[in-house]
Amino acid sequence: RWVLSLECKGSRNFMSALRRAVEVDFKDKDKHESQGLYLLSTGIPDQETHAISSYVAEACGGLDLQLHVCLFSVTEATDSSGIIPARYANPGETASAFKEIVQAANGRFHWFGEAGIFESDDITSIISEMEKAKNYSQKCAFLVESLKQRS
Repeated sequence: RWVLSLECKGSRNFMSALRRAVEVDFKDKDKHESQGLYLLSTGIPDQETHAISSYVAEACGGLDLQLHVCLFSVTEATDSSGIIPARYANPGETASAFKEIVQAANGRFHWFGEAGIFESDDITSIISEMEKAKNYSQKCAFLVESLKQRS
């Protein structure tokens, strides 16, 4: 129920939020086997991608900590007040930046918008598993057929 009382607010100061999450909020991080941070975003962070990737790789490197990103692409380049963000990138550039950051953190990337899902590491993994199962099934069917023909 507490989620219903939350209001959307914040900035794109990714480094400040990440430092707080990693250095302050994870006080008991040594007691947990695995932890994940989830970033929900509609745009590119104000900081440069390479700087964020370096920090993320270092912060997550000593821990079993992954950063996962859910990017929601809106159709306009401005927020609801009409203000253009301090750092602008088109949706493709934004997705590319977050994919690089997620790779540095051994996390997963999900990109969706009003039209549906554009890209998702989880869906890609599921499709890959389904393809492997299909290929295995075809090999088994071929083997069964060849055994039947020998009899």
